[in-house]
Amino acid sequence: MLIRYDGKTVIVAGAARGIGRAIVRAFAADGANVLACDRLVGEIDKGERIKALPVDVTEPASIDAVVAQAGGKVDVLVYVAGGVLGQRPKPLEEVSPEEFAGIVDANLKGCFLFARAVVAGMKKAGGGRIVTISSRAGLATSLTGIQAYASAKHGQVGLVKQLAQELGPFGITVNSVAPGFMATSPDYERQWNSYSPEVQKSLFDRIAMRRKGTPEDIADAVLFLASEHASWITGQILPVTGSPLM
Repeated sequence: MLIRYDGKTVIVAGAARGIGRAIVRAFAADGANVLACDRLVGEIDKGERIKALPVDVTEPASIDAVVAQAGGKVDVLVYVAGGVLGQRPKPLEEVSPEEFAGIVDANLKGCFLFARAVVAGMKKAGGGRIVTISSRAGLATSLTGIQAYASAKHGQVGLVKQLAQELGPFGITVNSVAPGFMATSPDYERQWNSYSPEVQKSLFDRIAMRRKGTPEDIADAVLFLASEHASWITGQILPVTGSPLM
């Protein structure tokens, strides 16, 4: 199966680190012109087919400025942005409304706003691909222990399914990749390092492949879902966890 993206325009939101960075590299290597955006714009890869742009995923005007750089033609949107925003788990009664809203806005509201910004152009073009990076936390409970993160990722899964139903008649597919735990950012590295050796081993023992996933594992799944080979797949959440248990 040969997958190429020559002449295609791809937006990757949340492109500076980990999974987002791997997705940017993979699309560019396969010929796409990538608009790679993040609030950490200085950390985005430089490359011949990569254009680094700043974005605030909670601000419609900032998102519109990114989409405008595509000249009205976006073939693929990949929404990776989100995470736990440096928060740590704590009892529900100690979580402020602002902390809860911040995580929901980055993971769910931003996904909605980006999809809203690209969909008119995709409809005009007669098709398109939207792929989000949700999480195992969108299908179960979250290893982070952070209430807002699990809530936001479950919400993103619901958004994906609803948009798939709405946009299917226009040739637009909407899917999500749900990774298992990966130490791909400072927040998740801190989480992994907080576990005792016994807990770390127990997590490995529950993974059939007996290894942590890599950002490239997720990028491979995204490139398939964004391709013409997945033209009859929509509204699906693809767990990429190395195991049926995780």
